Amino acid sequence: MRFIHSLIEGKILRRQGQFVMFVEIDGVEERCHCPTTGRIGTFDIAGRPCLLSSNENPHRSTRYTVEAISLNRPEDEEKSWIGINQNASNRYVEYYLNNGGFKDMIHVESEVMREKMLGKSKLDFLVDNTYLEVKTPLQDIQLSIPEYVKIRKTSLFSSTTRMVKHMSDLANSLKTNQRAIMLLVFLYDNPGFKVISRSTNYQEVFKVVQSSLAEGVEIWQANFKITPEQIELSRYFPLTLQEMSIEE
Repeated sequence: MRFIHSLIEGKILRRQGQFVMFVEIDGVEERCHCPTTGRIGTFDIAGRPCLLSSNENPHRSTRYTVEAISLNRPEDEEKSWIGINQNASNRYVEYYLNNGGFKDMIHVESEVMREKMLGKSKLDFLVDNTYLEVKTPLQDIQLSIPEYVKIRKTSLFSSTTRMVKHMSDLANSLKTNQRAIMLLVFLYDNPGFKVISRSTNYQEVFKVVQSSLAEGVEIWQANFKITPEQIELSRYFPLTLQEMSIEE
C-alpha cells in the first residue's frame, strides 16, 4: 500500500501532553500531531528520528502527523521504523482485507464493512459473517533497545476498559455469527506479542480474555513494515494464551 505522498523525516524534540510532539524538520521546530494518546514504549522518545505525513488542510492546528519513530540514531543512513498511528491501522487492515492479504485468516467473499454495530457496541469490521476488532498495542515495544536510548520510569496503567469491552462484544457476537477475531496489529516486526507490563486490573482482563477464547473468539497478530514510501503487510498468525504469556 503506497502512500500518496512520501513521508518526511524529522527528529523528535519532546512530547507535550497526549496529542502534541515538537519535531525538528530541516532545522525548524514544528508543532506536530501525535496520533496516539497513550504510552509509546518505556523509552524516552526525545532525540528519536521520526516519519511524518503532511496535511495542507488550513483548518488543522498542526500541519504534520508523526507516523513512526525509530530506535536508530538520526545520523544512521538505514533506519527501521515503528509505526505509532493507531488510527491508521484500520485503513491498512481494510486495504489488505480487500486485496486478499489476509486470505489465510479470513476469506472475503463480499463487502468489507467498517464500524458495524453489534447491539449498542461498534466493532471495527464485519467481514461476511465475522466480526473483527483491531488493536495496536504500544505500551511495550518488543524490540531490543540500544544502549544510547534512555529508558524512562513508567507507572502502572489501567486503560483496559475498551479491550475488555470489545473481547466481551466479540464473544457475544458468536451467538449469531460464525467467527469473531481480535487482531493485534504491530506497525513493526514484533516477533510474537507477549504481555510484559501487567495493568492494575490484570486479573479482570485475564478472566475476560480466557472466557472469550473458550467461547470461540480468535486472537491473531499482524506485523506491518512501514517505510517513507509505503506500508506492507509482512506476516500474520494466530496467538494462544500461552504464547502471549497471559496467565493467572
